[in-house]
Amino acid sequence: MLGDLFEYWAGDDDLDDALNASVAKAFSGLSSRGTPIYFMHGNRDVLVGRDFARRAGAELLEDPALRDLYGTPTLLMHGDTLCTDDVDYQKFRAYARDPQRQARFLALPLPARRAEMGKLRAQSERAKAHKTLEIMDVNSSAVEDAFRAAGYPPRLIHGHTHRPARHEHLVDGRHCERWVLADWYERGSYLRVDAGGCTVASL
Repeated sequence: MLGDLFEYWAGDDDLDDALNASVAKAFSGLSSRGTPIYFMHGNRDVLVGRDFARRAGAELLEDPALRDLYGTPTLLMHGDTLCTDDVDYQKFRAYARDPQRQARFLALPLPARRAEMGKLRAQSERAKAHKTLEIMDVNSSAVEDAFRAAGYPPRLIHGHTHRPARHEHLVDGRHCERWVLADWYERGSYLRVDAGGCTVASL
């Protein structure tokens, strides 16, 4: 899971919420049957913590993370750090991921945090209505820099932009592919990766 699994996450003490509990239970069941579960933070669920991971039987992934998937080095990212043209969002990202600010927020009562998260989601939707799709999409130079920093893996998978597609990049003479994940509720698909490569699977 490369982030934005939840519309928002007010803190791990919100695990009694019916939806949150059902997701953790489903992951835990899958994990108990031998399937490793990995979770990377997105911008909407950046506060997912160790309590959720334990309950879900999941391991939290750093962003970015380089993993060998069936013999192919694959760079995994949420994808928001690639959207460098969206300056306002990048400022908010730095604000939201500041550990001290997170600690102050998590010290608030849960109902207050839920209400604040609802406000932030509404503000985000209003802000997006005034931005072009190009600004909210990845910056090609940022993508190339990500490939370079990771040692030129042949594959990158990320989400965030919710513009599902496969892209080809030539980075310093090396051929690389980039897969963009769809969102869950509008496009309804996921990416299956095996020894034969990547396949988009509909839900």
